[in-house]
Amino acid sequence: MKTVGVIMGSDSDWSVMSEAVKILEDFALSFEVKISSAHRTLERTLDWVAGFERQGGQIIIAGAGLAAHLPGVIAGATTLPVIGVPLRSGALEGVDALYAIVQMPPGVPVATVGIGAARNAGLLAVQILALAAPPLREKLTEYRRKMAEEIERKDALLHQKLNS
Repeated sequence: MKTVGVIMGSDSDWSVMSEAVKILEDFALSFEVKISSAHRTLERTLDWVAGFERQGGQIIIAGAGLAAHLPGVIAGATTLPVIGVPLRSGALEGVDALYAIVQMPPGVPVATVGIGAARNAGLLAVQILALAAPPLREKLTEYRRKMAEEIERKDALLHQKLNS
């Protein structure tokens, strides 16, 4: 059983979406990665969503650029939480994708992270899953503690440089 599905419309999206996968790997979560398009392979996309849900999948992270319909189409096909990652592309550099994902109609929500913020999408998936998994919550707490330590270390280095 794969817990998190990571789906994108094109292989060119992998450079961004791989950041979500890295987080899932860091937290030892099982995942499945898929390339499928809301426009060019709609039936394939819907079949994947249904299969992912049937096999016990719990969360879907969907990356999309331009019109960015993939996260919304998926959300319309499942009751699983969907996290949308707007991808930077086209003349509007991802702002169009952000608006398309965040402006879902009432009743069909898609959690949305910032443009290109697949890492945050992975972390949001971890947070959601941690609600029912205390060991995962502990790992997340440790991750946050290490992040804080890193900021403190960088601050100390900066002050060291300034005082030299």
